[in-house]
Amino acid sequence: MTAATHSIRRGSIIWLTMTALFMGMNILMSMSIFSVPVPGGHLYFCDAVINTAAVLLDPVAAFLVGGVGSFLGDFFFYPAPMFVSLVTHGLQAMAVSWLSRRLLAGKPVVSSSLAVTAGSVIMVIGYTLGRAYVYSTPEYAVLKLPFEILQAGVGAVVAILLLYPLGLRKTFHKIVRN
Repeated sequence: MTAATHSIRRGSIIWLTMTALFMGMNILMSMSIFSVPVPGGHLYFCDAVINTAAVLLDPVAAFLVGGVGSFLGDFFFYPAPMFVSLVTHGLQAMAVSWLSRRLLAGKPVVSSSLAVTAGSVIMVIGYTLGRAYVYSTPEYAVLKLPFEILQAGVGAVVAILLLYPLGLRKTFHKIVRN
């Protein structure tokens, strides 16, 4: 069961529906009520949605879910970093989607795990640089670094758990095949 065997035709109704569903979930996870308060801010779970969608969807849909979904979430709830979110989460989602399809064909768990790890690195670096730019202080970005690493790690682990041990990937492919 390879990713190429179960690709969704871009622009089809199921592609639009799944992309919109994951984008809405990403926007929802940008709300403070779905976050954990930490010193100096909140820990959000949108990375779990972004990683999950990126493994299941093609890179274009992944960019829409990760980049545009995060942009809209920030636009509605906390607009200062919205362009940082667009670029960072967009690149993260595209990288996870592309790598999960290209690495170690036939070993989807390992491939997806490596892909979300690479995506986590992209997210941590992107947000650290973005915060230094948006808030004009590298000290603030370094102060938030442990929380970015925690958010990325939790998002990666939750996504892999949802996709494989809990069977979301298999269920998703059954749905899109029918």
